[in-house]
Order: sequence, then structure tokens, then C-alpha cells
Amino acid sequence: MENSAIQIAPAAQQDYPQWVEYWLAYQNFYKVALSSAVTQSTWQRFSDDAEPVYCAVAKQDGQVLGFVHYVIHRSTWAEQNFCYLEDLYVSPEARGQQIGKRLIEYVQQQALRQHCARLYWHTQESNRTAQKLYDWIAEKPGVIEYRMPLN
Repeated sequence: MENSAIQIAPAAQQDYPQWVEYWLAYQNFYKVALSSAVTQSTWQRFSDDAEPVYCAVAKQDGQVLGFVHYVIHRSTWAEQNFCYLEDLYVSPEARGQQIGKRLIEYVQQQALRQHCARLYWHTQESNRTAQKLYDWIAEKPGVIEYRMPLN
């Protein structure tokens, strides 16, 4: 696989079958099973201009190799919005090609275009593979996340 032939672009309707396959693999990695209603709602938000939720895909010769989801949101810590990179997945067959890095850089460019004050994301402590990439391109602020179920 040549990096030069890989394109990063907003997801299009024809990307759905490949995206959903990877979306389910991503959920499996994190040991969650979101409902099909959540999956459908998520996919539809990507093409709704009123929603600040976005998806970009890495493609080569029409084949989706990975995706990134991100959300632009307000913050109490800045006048400008923040950009939260919520999900990042690269097909196991395509890993090692810096596709994850390129997807993050795509989100970085989108955040800059929208004048965001910060781009940030989370990962599991056990996801050492992803942390190698993240430690290479970003800083780790030492934040610990807590969650409280609401339903």
C-alpha cells in the first residue's frame, strides 16, 4: 500500500457498508455493543449540516481503510470551540501505514479551519498500540476520566 494513493475525505453515503463493518469491529475492540438505532443515528448525523458530528474515511481505490469521528463543541475553557476526536479505527490489514496519523492530521486541519482552541481525545489505558502513535504526535495532560451512567 502506498501512502500517496490513500485519500482522506468526509464519508459519503457509498462508504456506509465498509464504515459499518469497521464501526462494529471498533465496538468489539472496546467490548461494547451499541444498538443498531445508535449506529443509524450516528451515521445520519454525519450528513446533517445542523449536527456538529463528523466522519472522515481513509480510502484507497474506493476501499475504506479506516475512519475518524469528531465533534466540534463549546467549552467553558475558551472563547472558541473545542474539537473532540471521539473514534479512530484503521483496518488491521492497513495498519503500519501511518493512516491513523493521517486521519488525526485531517481532524487537526478541520479544527484549525473552524478556529477551535483545542483538539483532544481519549484512549483506554490498555490500548498501548494507539498510545505509541498518540505519544508521538500529541501531549498527554494527565487527565483521568470518570463516568456516571445516566440511564
